[in-house]
Amino acid sequence: MRDDELQRALLDWYDAHARDLPWRVGPAARMRGELPDPYGVWLSEVMLQQTTVAAVKDYFLRFTTLWPTVGDLAAAEDADVMGEWAGLGYYARARNLLKCARVVAGDMDGRFPETEDGLRELPGIGPYTAAAIASIAFDRPAVVMDGNIERVMARIFAVETPLPAAKPELKSHAARLTPEDRPGCHAQALMDLGATICTPKSPACGICPVMAACAARKAGIAAGLPAKAPKKAKPTRHGIAYLVQREDGAWLLETRPEKGLLGGMLGWPGSDWVEGEPAATPPLDAAWHDPGLEVRHTFTHFHLRLSLRVARAPLNAVPRRGDFHELATFRPASLPTVMRKAFDLAKGAMPATSAPH
Repeated sequence: MRDDELQRALLDWYDAHARDLPWRVGPAARMRGELPDPYGVWLSEVMLQQTTVAAVKDYFLRFTTLWPTVGDLAAAEDADVMGEWAGLGYYARARNLLKCARVVAGDMDGRFPETEDGLRELPGIGPYTAAAIASIAFDRPAVVMDGNIERVMARIFAVETPLPAAKPELKSHAARLTPEDRPGCHAQALMDLGATICTPKSPACGICPVMAACAARKAGIAAGLPAKAPKKAKPTRHGIAYLVQREDGAWLLETRPEKGLLGGMLGWPGSDWVEGEPAATPPLDAAWHDPGLEVRHTFTHFHLRLSLRVARAPLNAVPRRGDFHELATFRPASLPTVMRKAFDLAKGAMPATSAPH
C-alpha cells in the first residue's frame, strides 16, 4: 500500500467512524469549512496529557461551562480553577493553564498563534501540544505524536526499537505520512485508530482500515509493539498529614507551595514526603490522635504512604500554618486525590470533642 493509499484509507475510515468528542468538530463539518475553537482544542489537549478521554470529558464540559472563552479563564480566580482541576492530576498543568490563558488574553487579544513555533512560546505548551493545536485547530500539516500514534507507527512499520529510543524513528514515519490535505483529520484519525482498533492489548487487526500496510501484522508481532525499555522500580516515600476540625466544623487547610508536587493546591498540613522516617511539627497545639490510618497513593515517580493524625480544636485555636475553612464552603471534591483520600479515611476517626493538649 502506497503512502497516499494509506492516507486515503485512514481518512475514509475516520469519516465513517470518528469518535464524537465534546472538543471535536467532526469530519463532515470540517469538510464544510468549520474548524474547532482553538481554545477548546488547547484546553482538551492540556487535560488529555497522561489522562484518558473518559476521565477528561466531564472536566472539559465543566470548564467550558464555567469559563466559555480563554478570556473568561484568564479572569478566573486561581483557587477556583485549581479546585475544579482537583482529581485530574499533574497539577502543574493547571498552573500553566492559567499562565497561558493570561498571556493569550492579555498579550494576544484572545487569539492563539496558528503555528507550532508560535504556540511553543506559550507557557505549558510543548512540542506535542503545539503540533496538536496547529494541526487540529488550524489544519496545519504538523506532525502530531501521542501514545496512540506512536503505537500505530511502530506497528505499521514494524519498529522493534524500544521506547523511548524509538521516538525519532516513529516521528520520521509519521512525518512521511502527514498529508497537506486535511492534516487535522489525519492526526485525529490516527489517534482514534490507536484508541479503538490498534489498542495496546489485543489489537483488532481484522477490522483495521490499514491492515494491508501493517508490517507488524504480517510478521505476527503487532501485539508486542511498541517495545518498551524496562521501567525502574519506584521508590516508596513516607509522610504525615494532620487533619484537625474546629468545634464549629471548620477544617484546617493550607495552600501548598507554588512549585513542587500538587503546587498551588489545597491540602492538609504535614511533613515532607521522604524515603526515610518523616519528621513533622503539628500545625497547632491539640490532643493529636494516631488512628492507625494510612493513605497509599502512587505518583508518576514514587509510591506514597501517608500516615494520618487527627484532632479537634476549640474555636479560639490559632494555627501555626494554614487557615481554617468554614464547613459551609469546604468542598472535599476540590482537594487533590491523595488529600481527598486522607479526608475520607479520617472523617470517621475524628475525636468526639477537643481535649486539652
